[in-house]
Amino acid sequence: MSAPSGNPVPSAPPSYEEAMGINMNYPHPYPVPGPGQKPDGKGMNPPPHMGQPPPANNPITVQTVYVQQPVLFYDRPVQMCCPSCNQMIVTRLSYDSGALTWLSCGGLCLLGCVAGCCLIPFCIDALKDVDHTCPKCSALVGSYKRL
Repeated sequence: MSAPSGNPVPSAPPSYEEAMGINMNYPHPYPVPGPGQKPDGKGMNPPPHMGQPPPANNPITVQTVYVQQPVLFYDRPVQMCCPSCNQMIVTRLSYDSGALTWLSCGGLCLLGCVAGCCLIPFCIDALKDVDHTCPKCSALVGSYKRL
C-alpha cells in the first residue's frame, strides 16, 4: 500500500519471537490467546502472595510454651521449678502422720505393746507421709503418701 503522498507505509516491526528467533511451534508453559481471542482471565495472574512476603497488616504473634515434665514426689527433696513463684528450688520436706503410721500403731497394740511402745511409729519419719513445700514462698508443691 502506498500513502497519498506517494511514500510507502512502513511495515510493522517484527514480533518478539521473530526478533529473538524463538521456535513458534514449541509448546508454551501457559496458554497464550491467539489473535482475535480475548483472554478469559483464568490462570493469567499468579496467586497474590506468590514470591512476595505476606502483607504486613497481619502481624504474627508467637507464644512460647514451656512444657514441664510431671514431678514425682517421694521421701527425698526434689529440685524443680516452683509453680507458685516460678523459681528453681529444692523442696523442703515436712512429715505428717498418715495411714501407715496409724496402722503401725494399731498393729503394735494388737501385739500387746500397749504401755506406750505402740506410739513409736509416730517418732519414725519412714512411716509418715511427706509434704514438699517451696523454701522461698512456702507453697505446698506436692505430697507423698505412704499408703
